[in-house]
Amino acid sequence: MRRLVGQPQQRRAPKGTAAVEQAATLGTMSTPARPIAYDAGLVPALKQDHNDLVALFDEIGSCARHDRFEEIPPLLTRFKMNFEAHLIAENVRFYNYVERALEGDSENTMLIRSFRREMNAIARGVVDFVKKYQLNAFDEASKSAFIDDYQAVGDLLAQRIQREEASLYPLYQPA
Repeated sequence: MRRLVGQPQQRRAPKGTAAVEQAATLGTMSTPARPIAYDAGLVPALKQDHNDLVALFDEIGSCARHDRFEEIPPLLTRFKMNFEAHLIAENVRFYNYVERALEGDSENTMLIRSFRREMNAIARGVVDFVKKYQLNAFDEASKSAFIDDYQAVGDLLAQRIQREEASLYPLYQPA
């Protein structure tokens, strides 16, 4: 994972929600000693992350539809970990590079910052969703609430992924 986010091998990525929040602010605090280089494989890797996250999210939904709620908490934990790893890579490698490459392009810079802020809010919502359903047992009320929340989170993530891939990822070009 350190290689994915461009960190030196001796450093460890922070764990949990703080990792997402720290990664989100990396591009806004100070300029790193060395700029992030363009990587032709980054956008395909981020898109593959999207595919993997959607597949895992679909598996969670399948468990709910087949009343296998006992399988959901560990799948949610795995989803959260993969989601956070994706966000860290996106924040450290994608956003930092694009913001530097598009310096002086105020319209695209505002778009990028808007996407970044929106993703931070979505990330908090996903983490809250995962925490809420780390249950030892689901009763009928929690099953019903889970299905409603699952649908809402899924709709939000699907819209976000579509917008990222259509509007944001094309901005990642060699400088």
